[in-house]
Amino acid sequence: MLPSELTPEIVLFAYGQGCFPMPDPSTGNINWYRPDPRAVIPLEGFHVGRTLKRVLSKQNFTIRTNNCFEKVMRACAAREDTWITEDFIRIYGLLNALGFAHSLEVFHNDELVGGVYGVSLGGAFFAESMFHATSNASKVALFYLVEHLKKMNFVLLECQFLTPHLASLGAIEISDHSYMSQLASALELENVAF
Repeated sequence: MLPSELTPEIVLFAYGQGCFPMPDPSTGNINWYRPDPRAVIPLEGFHVGRTLKRVLSKQNFTIRTNNCFEKVMRACAAREDTWITEDFIRIYGLLNALGFAHSLEVFHNDELVGGVYGVSLGGAFFAESMFHATSNASKVALFYLVEHLKKMNFVLLECQFLTPHLASLGAIEISDHSYMSQLASALELENVAF
C-alpha cells in the first residue's frame, strides 16, 4: 500500500510499480492508480493524420525540451476540472530538478502554445498531461515527444487512460500483465537519458 503523500521518492517508486498518483476531487487526498487496461502509445505506431501532416509541413513551430517545465504544468492545470494541484506542481518540479520529470514545449513566434510533461525512468516515459493554446499544438507536442523518445532509445510511452483524442494518434489499451512486462523491460535500460 502506497502512502497518501507525495514525495519525489514515493512518486518514483510508484511509477516503477506501475502506479501513478491523482488527488481525490472531493477530499484532495492522494489516490494511487494502476488501471487495467492501460493506455500506451507504441513508439512506432504514432498516427499522423492529414491535418497534423499539414500542420507539421508548415513548420511554424519551435520545439524545446525542459525549457519551461513549470509553465507547461501550469498551462496543463489551467482548466475548469484539473487534478494538477500546487502540491503536484511542487513535487514534479523537484522531480524535474532531479532529472526525472521533463517537458517538451511547442513555441510559435517565441510564445508557448503547446506542451506535454511527464516522468522518465529507465527506458519508460510516463506522459502526465498536455495542453494547447492554439489548434493542434498538443498533437504537435505529442508527435515531437514520440520522435524525441525514439531518438533517445526509449521503449515505452505510457499515457494512463485511453481517450478518443489519444486513440486517433495511435494510442492503444493493453492489459496490466502486458504493461507490467513492458515496464520491467524498460526499467532494465539504465543509460537512457531524456
